[in-house]
Amino acid sequence: MTDHTVKAFDEDITRLRGLIGEMGGLAEVAIEEALASLVAGDTKRADKVVKADKKLDELESQVDKLAIRVIALRAPMADDLREVIAALKIAGVIERIGDYSKNIAKRVGKIEGRDRFEPLTLLPAMGEVAGEMVHDVLTAYAARDAGLAREVIATDDKVDAFYNSIFRNLVSHMVENPATISSAAHLLFVARNLERIGDHATNVAEMVHFAATGTYPPEEDR
Repeated sequence: MTDHTVKAFDEDITRLRGLIGEMGGLAEVAIEEALASLVAGDTKRADKVVKADKKLDELESQVDKLAIRVIALRAPMADDLREVIAALKIAGVIERIGDYSKNIAKRVGKIEGRDRFEPLTLLPAMGEVAGEMVHDVLTAYAARDAGLAREVIATDDKVDAFYNSIFRNLVSHMVENPATISSAAHLLFVARNLERIGDHATNVAEMVHFAATGTYPPEEDR
């Protein structure tokens, strides 16, 4: 490639990384705000989370268009192609993480008798771990840090443990208090969405590892 083409490609890659970073930051905020609004029962705050999701959709569209343009015009090879494909896939995953946060926010106004549910004290802790996974995997992406990506994958076990604990708690609560089944079901839905956020952060970590090394993490790490 000519010097001009190389410079243009580098600028495109920098732009892709910037868009991914911006999406990741918005996704982190969405998780935090969705859980905070849930605990407080603040529907106005939750509505802001729902509306903010449109920005993530717009950014994903920008990544898609830029990645396709880079492939069409620059014809990247090897490491460069892995970089572009990883950005394309990661953007889609982050957009899904935003959707899960939006889904949590939509449940805020449907929880009744919230002071009777112990999981309302566990869900923020679960959300914090999931949010840290998203933060760390975006850091790994920016730094091409395969080691940190593997750490993110390992952290998913903590999110799964939270989910299993909350699931058992809520099922027992529904059996003992049938009148709370509807609210408990919504909280189960919230826990499931957080568990899926952890799974998606793990998926991103695997892509980061591939983009950095050309290989996926060992099976025992996944």
